[in-house]
Amino acid sequence: MLDSVLDLTLLATSFTTILVIQDPLGAIPIFLSLTSRQTDAERRRSAWHATLVSFAVILLFAIFGRYILMFLGITVPALQISGGLLLLLVALELLTGKIEETPDSEGANTNAALVPLGTPLLAGPGAIVAAMVAVESARTPVIGWMSITAAIIVTHVVIWLTLRFSVGLHRLLGDSAIRVLTRIFGLLLAAIAVQMMADGVFAYIGTEL
Repeated sequence: MLDSVLDLTLLATSFTTILVIQDPLGAIPIFLSLTSRQTDAERRRSAWHATLVSFAVILLFAIFGRYILMFLGITVPALQISGGLLLLLVALELLTGKIEETPDSEGANTNAALVPLGTPLLAGPGAIVAAMVAVESARTPVIGWMSITAAIIVTHVVIWLTLRFSVGLHRLLGDSAIRVLTRIFGLLLAAIAVQMMADGVFAYIGTEL
């Protein structure tokens, strides 16, 4: 019954890909820095706002990405190849430990949860492209949208829980464990990116022959 409304394979792969790209564990130190002058209640509100902004941005592109591609005349294989290259760059940043610069904590306030945390740190180009590619890979548009929406919802539940309990997680794991997990996520994402580019190349060759 569930298979008739959801593509479980697409849901699982999309959830894994988007979660790895967004890397909520890696966002913990940045979140704590941005909210260092906030109270516990304000920090909880910031976690909710950041999660909501990220969810809205990614869902928007997942739903309307098809029409954006049609308007620009971009084929799905082209999106897969370019998206794979972009994800590979994100993976290299995770593997090398390169993080984007963040604003000084003295200037951090509730708006910092929206920008840069909600977007582009969580809902960045990599996650947006991954959602769009996943929808285009679905058997039918409706099943694709529903599967990706479910994956995005589950992903952002995990993100919200991670940010909501960021102080405790940071104390439990420590900086070293978070860095190790980030490197593992980077390795997995690199493999996903290579597979995406390979699928795009074969699909492109197939359409040209």
